[in-house]
Amino acid sequence: MEEQKINTLWTHLHWLSVLAQQGSYTAAAARLGVSKAAMSQRIAELERAAKVTLVQRTTRSLRLTEAGQRLVDETRASFEQIEQSFAQVRDLAEQPSGLLRVTAPVALARQQLVPLFAAFLQDFPDVRVELDLSDRLSALATEGYDLAIRHTARPPDTHVAWALCATESVLVATRAYIRQHGEPQSPAELQTHNCLHYPRSQDTPVWTFERRESLEAGERVTVPVNGNFAANNSEALREAAMTGAGIALLPDFSAQAELRKGQLVRVLPGWKPVGAFAETIYAIRPYAPHVPRAVAALVAHLRVGLAAGFGV
Repeated sequence: MEEQKINTLWTHLHWLSVLAQQGSYTAAAARLGVSKAAMSQRIAELERAAKVTLVQRTTRSLRLTEAGQRLVDETRASFEQIEQSFAQVRDLAEQPSGLLRVTAPVALARQQLVPLFAAFLQDFPDVRVELDLSDRLSALATEGYDLAIRHTARPPDTHVAWALCATESVLVATRAYIRQHGEPQSPAELQTHNCLHYPRSQDTPVWTFERRESLEAGERVTVPVNGNFAANNSEALREAAMTGAGIALLPDFSAQAELRKGQLVRVLPGWKPVGAFAETIYAIRPYAPHVPRAVAALVAHLRVGLAAGFGV
């Protein structure tokens, strides 16, 4: 193929690599900020120039042919190097700039992160943040995220992780619920209460506690609990607890405001819930030799904003 023709196909090859990552024309077009029709046209042009089919399409799926996969595999490193080089050059600018795609858990983002992002954007007006609220653990590299905020016990070894702050689980209820049903004095007494819980894999939910301070400090107790409401979102559990429906086990960032206002109170304060939610919040990104200045600035901003944690 003549050199002039090849030079016109660099963009086409990049779009093919994005298509391979995203797995569909719709997702790839959204990632590139173009129409699905434009995406399809570029791939068709590339196939005509290569004189071979690169993508096999059906009504339900898409996969690369052997030739298409070979093109993607052999050009991937070059495009990654171009992306890193451009990021480094862009960071020579005095101020961080550009688009940051961030994913974070729904409750944590809504209650704690959005105000911090707003303040960050005031300080760095040339940066744009696109926030994905999802409790799903995303594949950062393939889905195009610059940063993930997660509370996890162990970040992936293949990623760079910055600890932002500590977090803990809290057991809460309304004063009205305690007056009506009594205050449990030990974890075992929770079995007689309506416990609002996060559904896990086991058939019978269990909560585990560790005694905080006493001669038996460190003692662990695991009790089965029952309740008429379960939800995989801490905001939903908090709102149910606010109605006086029962005792809820929540991450502290979900209950912080209500505890400060006295709308919720701690239950079993001498016992620390363990194992329900992770105890550290991290900012995570795939390993790369260069961290964009905007990413570094956002991480630094979040570390300052969250330094105090969510205690009451």
